[in-house]
Amino acid sequence: MEQRWDGSVVLEAGRLLFRGRLGTTHAHAHAAVQVVVVRSGTVELADRYGGRLAVSAAVIPSRATHSLHAEDAQGTVAYYDSDSHVGRALRSRFPTAPGDRVTDWTAAAVQSACPPDAPGGGRAAAAPHPAVGRAIDRVRSRLHGPVTLEEVATALHLSPSRLGHLFAEELGLPFPAYVRWVRIRRAIELVRSGATLTQAACGAGFYDSSHLTRVVHEMFGMAPSQLLRDVQWEPGPQRIRPSDPGLAGAP
Repeated sequence: MEQRWDGSVVLEAGRLLFRGRLGTTHAHAHAAVQVVVVRSGTVELADRYGGRLAVSAAVIPSRATHSLHAEDAQGTVAYYDSDSHVGRALRSRFPTAPGDRVTDWTAAAVQSACPPDAPGGGRAAAAPHPAVGRAIDRVRSRLHGPVTLEEVATALHLSPSRLGHLFAEELGLPFPAYVRWVRIRRAIELVRSGATLTQAACGAGFYDSSHLTRVVHEMFGMAPSQLLRDVQWEPGPQRIRPSDPGLAGAP
């Protein structure tokens, strides 16, 4: 029997954080950098090549196909936006592409590192290219409707190919994947505020609730109802604590 997710969620700028009983997902690939820390029980990660490994901690880069199976497990799972300070610092733990094997993820977790945004510690992530920053602002302001690479590139006086290249270079993922991730975050914000899945899908710019469901399956490996059914929302924004995953190195 698959273990269900049951715990609390923090949603704040640049980060989605879950604490509690870890569950099971089918194969998926998200557009965020994921950090998994297991406090108790057993968690097994599987990669696209059939590699499987029980882990105590892992850092999974964006676009890496994986699945998770937990048995009586408690822990923390954090998703850091690829354009966030922490997300960019975590991506630097994968100096060579694609970093899509489970052994890559465990190796990245055990690297000793100071908190990337702690005072006086860690290597600061490089600032994004100005054009990427402007494109991100435009995407976030237009989630109520269609957002295309061509439209955003035209507004920034760039060719679509140039802007697409910058996104891949700066954020490690294609422009459409970034847009889908930002839409999911907006939908989660709306659900947290009391919206139904249908209302959240509309407010985040999905075609309908079925479209939202497909994208959540694609990026979380579960249905929206499962993702949100057994969680409690923690008030946010919250100050990032040193014990949170991805900030103070692997446990």
